[in-house]
Amino acid sequence: MTPVVRNRLIALGALLVAGAGLAFVAFGNIGDNLVYYWSPAEMISQGEKAYGPTIRLGGVVKPGSIQWNAQHTSLKFQVSTDHTPESVAVTVQSTEVPPAMFREGIGVVVEGTFDKSQVFSSNRLMVNHSNEYRAPKPGENPREWKESVTDSSATATARPQ
Repeated sequence: MTPVVRNRLIALGALLVAGAGLAFVAFGNIGDNLVYYWSPAEMISQGEKAYGPTIRLGGVVKPGSIQWNAQHTSLKFQVSTDHTPESVAVTVQSTEVPPAMFREGIGVVVEGTFDKSQVFSSNRLMVNHSNEYRAPKPGENPREWKESVTDSSATATARPQ
């Protein structure tokens, strides 16, 4: 077998393996393993089907709705589709300490159950944050920059210090 024929067979074999892998991902049961989340309006529109099963609910923390009791580790807030007053909102309650980035107006995904009293009991709270990094500007002290970022996020939360 000449080197040219051998190289062509190796290339053909590699293409077949890559094609088989792509076909498996495209036509396999990968969709069964994906986890989606519902918006508040979608969850409420499901009616009785939404009561009981574990659901992921995604939306924005409604401004002015955070109630945090550090002594009892009790958190209550509302998740809505957007920042408009007419958007559908769902009350969420949790007994876990929220992430440090949790504040009003931030995107969240909560996992838990919805009950007939229209309260979503969460056992997992995830916040959506930007993955962009802004370095301190020239002449800006990194410590002062970090403190200004920390102070602005602390004032945005409704947690008592």
